[in-house]
Amino acid sequence: MDIAFRTRKLERIFNSEKELNRAYDRRMARTIMMRLAVLKNARALSFVPTSRPDRLHRLIGNRGGQFAVDLVHPCRLIFVPNHDPIPLKDDGGIDRDRVTAITIMEVVDYH
Repeated sequence: MDIAFRTRKLERIFNSEKELNRAYDRRMARTIMMRLAVLKNARALSFVPTSRPDRLHRLIGNRGGQFAVDLVHPCRLIFVPNHDPIPLKDDGGIDRDRVTAITIMEVVDYH
């Protein structure tokens, strides 16, 4: 999967183990690196596990259209499909089989 970042700063942090360790604690940095590896190696969003430890899930409410994977509880890695237009199913939902590019938005505890 192709991965872009919402900001250059986020891209710089996520593309350097040293910067990840500086921005987050060691455990969080290691977990972020594992989740990025899963996302990068997935052919499409449908190949990202929906079970733990990754637990890909679609967000709702004011975060509609976004997805998350679990990090160190309670934090999540938030991203959106990077397609124009976003591939949709006939029922209006996002077609995870055709999402092959994402944009990482943030690491956050949205609870």
